[in-house]
Amino acid sequence: MTRTATLLITLFAATPALAGAPHFQAQPVAKPAEAQLALRDTLWRCGEAGCGAGESSSRPAVVCAVLAREVGTLRSFAVKGQALAADELAKCNARAKRSAPDAVRTAAAE
Repeated sequence: MTRTATLLITLFAATPALAGAPHFQAQPVAKPAEAQLALRDTLWRCGEAGCGAGESSSRPAVVCAVLAREVGTLRSFAVKGQALAADELAKCNARAKRSAPDAVRTAAAE
């Protein structure tokens, strides 16, 4: 049983690499502090070239917003190589976490 579970986990983890390009691709403005992020049902791997993830049961807009909330503003977000339209990316980035200077500026303006 343990060997079967280990084999399934290994195959599951290797599936994105075997499939080629990630299902989701994102370019954060700032490089994320973590190389791997587990956000809801999506495992993101981030590096110098941006972030990539396999499929998710969530809608792309939700996946984008959850990532932006964690890593901040995104330059781009694509699903199966199709970039989000500018207005969709703007909605996604509206959920982005604010950096400390932005939060201070907003508080001072109120």
